[in-house]
Amino acid sequence: MSRRGWLLFGALGVIWGLPYLFIKVAVDAIAPSTLVLARTAVAAALLLPVAVARGSLTGLRAAWRPLLAFAVVEIMVPWVLLGLAEQRLSSSLTGLLVAAVPLVGAGLALATGAEDRLDLRRTVGLALGLCGVAALVGFEVGGGDVLSVLAVAVVAICYASGPLILSRWLAHLPGLGVISVSLALAAIAYLPVGVLQAPHSRPSGQVLLAVLALAVVCTAVAFLVFFALFAEVGPTRSTVITYVNPAVAVTLGVLVLDERFTWATATGFALILTGSVLATRRSPQAEDVEVTPRTAPSLVD
Repeated sequence: MSRRGWLLFGALGVIWGLPYLFIKVAVDAIAPSTLVLARTAVAAALLLPVAVARGSLTGLRAAWRPLLAFAVVEIMVPWVLLGLAEQRLSSSLTGLLVAAVPLVGAGLALATGAEDRLDLRRTVGLALGLCGVAALVGFEVGGGDVLSVLAVAVVAICYASGPLILSRWLAHLPGLGVISVSLALAAIAYLPVGVLQAPHSRPSGQVLLAVLALAVVCTAVAFLVFFALFAEVGPTRSTVITYVNPAVAVTLGVLVLDERFTWATATGFALILTGSVLATRRSPQAEDVEVTPRTAPSLVD
């Protein structure tokens, strides 16, 4: 890759590893629904003018049904579930569990016929990844946090389902327009409950900064950086960012929030990472097909 490509890759790897830390800080003081409202409203206000200026809203009205479905599975459901989960789980553990998204995506691709071969390499990859998840859940999660783990599991399924909607029904539309409108739809959907559950007193400056960072840096700026990275290095290399984010999330959780790092954490992450690479790696002869923003990691998370 070019020097610019490496810079964009490094920047996005850090930016999309930050949300778990900021979510953990924010949900200690505000409801997850209010956090989603604030994050989506601010990000949409920043991205929509850019989308309009670039003409990226063309054709979206005709595809409103898959666009709404994408907004639900990529933003509305997973972002509030992440907030609920991090009220009980550490930010680093949540980031590692979400790292199983490529495994879920590989399974969905096989189940829907997008990939028709379950060869030895993919089988071993899926098995290793599941062992990694089992190690994290078995050794790092307490019995009282089962619902939180299930919430993260739903997040992983949602994040893996989004690219299917994009590739089948929205691939012909500008990615920036799809993301901007999806954020706006999420903000509208969460407006009533987000306002209703808003704190009665002003949150601390630390919490407000976490919310602002989530909206501006981890969402609005992140997508602009992603589109630049996508244009610079292509779709295949862009997806590698998926494997960087969890390491950043764990590092920040340990250093900033004093979360623990154990042998089970290291083992689980190594197994998930190895399994994801094996289960999703394309053959050298495979064509470099176009992917959509959420195929490379999550809309941030």
